[in-house]
Amino acid sequence: MERVERAVRMTIGRLSELTGVPASAIRYWERHGLLPAPERESGQRRYPPEAAERITVLRTCQQAGLTLGEIGEFQRERPEREAMIRAKITEIEQRMVDLDHAHQLLTHALRCGEEDIVTCPKFREQMAAWRTADPAP
Repeated sequence: MERVERAVRMTIGRLSELTGVPASAIRYWERHGLLPAPERESGQRRYPPEAAERITVLRTCQQAGLTLGEIGEFQRERPEREAMIRAKITEIEQRMVDLDHAHQLLTHALRCGEEDIVTCPKFREQMAAWRTADPAP
């Protein structure tokens, strides 16, 4: 059975090709403990199929804005990662509000006939509503 497992292991080049992640990034993640160290065969790294899944999770975490430290925490046991996850969800929710405001502003600016968007009464009303809904900390 071990022979079958080894047969499906892939080189770093193949893993890179499969995931679209440069080999240098894969090695970097290994050095920082975000990917388990692979077995070696004739001095070459050999990765199991689940390494591609782990890389997909790492990329998704990065795209969500997690730092390398947070990604490391994310991979810990559940009790150890919950506080970081809760804080990140709060941060992402705030970013979503901020992005929605930016979208509203830009959409309005495209349609607005005012020379200076800041003087537009509708824009000023909207900004006032945002300040009321989201008081600055």
